[in-house]
Amino acid sequence: MSVPRVLGVFAHPDDESLSAGGLLARTASAGGRTAVVTSTWAAGSLRALELAEALRCLGAEEPRLLGYADARVPESAPDRARFCDAPLDEAVGGLVEHIRDFRPDIIVTHDAYGGVTGHPDHLHTHRVTVLAAQSAALEGLYPDAGPPWSTRSLHLATHPHSAMETLTRIIGPRRTQHSVPDEHVALSLDVTPWLDQKIGAVLSHRSEVRRGALPGLVANLASDARAELLGTEWYTCWDPAVPGRAIPGDER
Repeated sequence: MSVPRVLGVFAHPDDESLSAGGLLARTASAGGRTAVVTSTWAAGSLRALELAEALRCLGAEEPRLLGYADARVPESAPDRARFCDAPLDEAVGGLVEHIRDFRPDIIVTHDAYGGVTGHPDHLHTHRVTVLAAQSAALEGLYPDAGPPWSTRSLHLATHPHSAMETLTRIIGPRRTQHSVPDEHVALSLDVTPWLDQKIGAVLSHRSEVRRGALPGLVANLASDARAELLGTEWYTCWDPAVPGRAIPGDER
């Protein structure tokens, strides 16, 4: 059976490594093509350069950037709108072009909560990705973005309720913490064989390490705590062609 082609779509540089670094590294190590589209930060910015280094750690292709500004860091793309404020049709069309060019079997992105934190850029990336995955398959939409492409599965990176106690113990309580019922998780992926690559990718985001964001917390954790925090990835899985239809998991 051929290795699936995987396209990640995430809000900020570092989200790809924290949320799906294991899945991306595993796919690349098996010979599959992987790439990541990032919604925010301009090409040539420090965080875009860090993203390129992280993707090399994961075996992924060069970054693909939509180039909008981070909702909370307008200087991330001084000449562009904040991603949350950009015209929806423009954002969806830009992502459709990447989907049709890369032709993924699987698209992986944030869940409908925008992950544990619910950051507005995460939420909007989820919404744009769902629309773009459906639109990319329709010949009559975005005809200048390339020939239609139907993605087999949309993987939404998430956390089950049962993981939250461990998460809170390691990173501390957060004002907002979103998770899903365990039975909603279709894929629970043990990524410990690729953990060194995943951690290397996370730590490539050195500006976030220095800032004390989550990569900085990871940098200061003992190896066993890093494994607890990052050694498993969870996904709900959907068929983009049939909105609302879950795809049962076959790996637990």
